[in-house]
This record gives sequence, C-alpha cells and structure tokens, in this order.
Amino acid sequence: MLQNLLTNLPQNLTNELFETLVDSKSVKIERILSKGQQTPADEWYDQDEHEWVMVVAGAARIVFEDGNEVVMGPGDHLLLPAHRRHRVSWTDPEQTTVWLAVHWTE
Repeated sequence: MLQNLLTNLPQNLTNELFETLVDSKSVKIERILSKGQQTPADEWYDQDEHEWVMVVAGAARIVFEDGNEVVMGPGDHLLLPAHRRHRVSWTDPEQTTVWLAVHWTE
C-alpha cells in the first residue's frame, strides 16, 4: 500500500508521535513527528541498537553527551551507533519535524 511520510500530519502535537512503519526481527523503521518537543535535559537516549535518523521536513538539533551538537534540516541524516548517548535538544515549534528512523542490531 502506497503511503507518504508527509501526509496525515496532526495539527496539534502536544507529544511526539512515533509510528512504526516496519517491524521485523532485525530492523524497525519509524516515522517520528515533533513540533517543539525535546528530550528533558537530564535524560539521555542510550539504546542497545544502532539508529540511522533523517529529517524529512522541519528542523531539529541533537546533542551528544560529550557536548557536541548537530543541527539537522530536510535531507540531513545521522548514524547513531548503539550506546552513543544523545538527546533531542530542540525541534522547530513553528512546523512539524518529520523524522525517518531506522533501528537495527548487528
């Protein structure tokens, strides 16, 4: 069934929305929608799996535990190896940020 990552975007996003597109034994693909949300300053993602993430629309920043920060816009993508502690420090509050995330294990 044909689908589009940029359609059916909710108008009010009080919380981030995670939608699983594919889920198998070895890979999970998600569409994530954000609008001004960020990871709390005292929390870090520390995942057992690798993650490749791309901003399809909108804008975001990801900060790493070592203080490095990456600004992401449409088309930008990033590989997050397992256990690379990171958090989303900002997403655009004026427009929906559409992410595509692929998670996998070795």
